[in-house]
Amino acid sequence: MSVNKLGLPVKETEELVNELNVLLANFQVYYQNLRGIHWNIRGKRFFELHVKFEELYNDAQVKVDMIAERVLTLGGVPLHTLADYLAVNKLKISKNVSQDVDAVQVIIDSIGGLLQLERTILAQSAAIDDEGTNSMMSDFISEQEKTLWMMEAWLS
Repeated sequence: MSVNKLGLPVKETEELVNELNVLLANFQVYYQNLRGIHWNIRGKRFFELHVKFEELYNDAQVKVDMIAERVLTLGGVPLHTLADYLAVNKLKISKNVSQDVDAVQVIIDSIGGLLQLERTILAQSAAIDDEGTNSMMSDFISEQEKTLWMMEAWLS
């Protein structure tokens, strides 16, 4: 078995890079969904949600950068065009969402999709002892599980 400069198996690392690029693309769609609901939110909860959505899209932007840098660290090339993102996106693209409940539901659905991708990556990275990716996915998952709980609590 050949290993890369990090001591990770080459073939499995390439497969992991592909999955990280799918996650990167989906995070970009999530980010843009958040921007859209941040810009378009209306109603009596505007001030509360406008600030929360900004917090979430700023966090997503940081995570996008982290994922791209992990792809580079593993020797890959991060996807970086809208066409590439749309080609591998698995999340629903939201448009003209302005009502509070609908906006929060977009977030819940998106986080659910991201968690599925992250758990797949976590399993792959654990299988090859890639602690860097494991750690990043574990952090993402625990943060997003909490956000998901909070959004669902808000809906109820």
